[in-house]
Amino acid sequence: MTGATGNVGRHVVDQLLAAGAAVRTLTRDPAGARLPAEAEVVEGDLTRPETVEPALKGVSALFLFPAPGTAGPVLRAARECGVRRVVLLSSSAVEFDTEGSDDAIVAYHKEIERQVETSGLEWTFVRPGAFAVNTLQWAPQIRAGGVVRGAYAGAEMSLIHERDIADVAARVLLTEGHAGAKYVLTGPESLTQAEQARRIGEAVGRPVRYEELTPEAAREQMIENRVPAEFADMLLTFQAGLVGVPADVSPGVEEITGRPARTFDQWCADHVADFR
Repeated sequence: MTGATGNVGRHVVDQLLAAGAAVRTLTRDPAGARLPAEAEVVEGDLTRPETVEPALKGVSALFLFPAPGTAGPVLRAARECGVRRVVLLSSSAVEFDTEGSDDAIVAYHKEIERQVETSGLEWTFVRPGAFAVNTLQWAPQIRAGGVVRGAYAGAEMSLIHERDIADVAARVLLTEGHAGAKYVLTGPESLTQAEQARRIGEAVGRPVRYEELTPEAAREQMIENRVPAEFADMLLTFQAGLVGVPADVSPGVEEITGRPARTFDQWCADHVADFR
């Protein structure tokens, strides 16, 4: 397991352990990882390939969430150590065919997928869309006054719960029949950013509204909050293309897990404390 301390990775670890699998996690800080005691925690860093190979020995399947520039060495080490299967946490952005689809984020995921496809390992891509957990960036504004300020209130997304991504990844890691598959995962409904804010308010028990800023003002706000200018520009271009366009809803979660994807309301209920 790489990325085991992240929003998705922690839940993948829990699912694998619940299924009775032996789990080995790679982390730069074992003491601070706070992972379940049943998981083996190994110190290592994907940016230092020599620390990764020992963690791969005796492993049959790899959950890969690589840092930039690290996938190639990790995949080579996995092949040399006898790893058979790799499940890559990618992004549905690789399928975008809109303005901005050539941006750095899309290019990054496409390149990682290419490296996995040519690695010589059995592979599966898990391609989630927009993460519901990304709305946690609104938490300071919601706590401060119940108003979320940003661009493009009408931008629509089908936000996915991080637990659903983890459930799919765990199932793919543990079962056969997924080799060469590219699973696009979304939530079950398309919601505008304004509706997302309103739903969060319903969960926390007080009104929350979305106040639309001009793209220029939103860009300035993001840069003030230490978002790199290039990323701010890419995000705003992406959001502009979502206004008034219902987001695609994928049946992927239900097809793989046998149950419907969790709703955004369920995600809000799980994260109420984060907004109070």
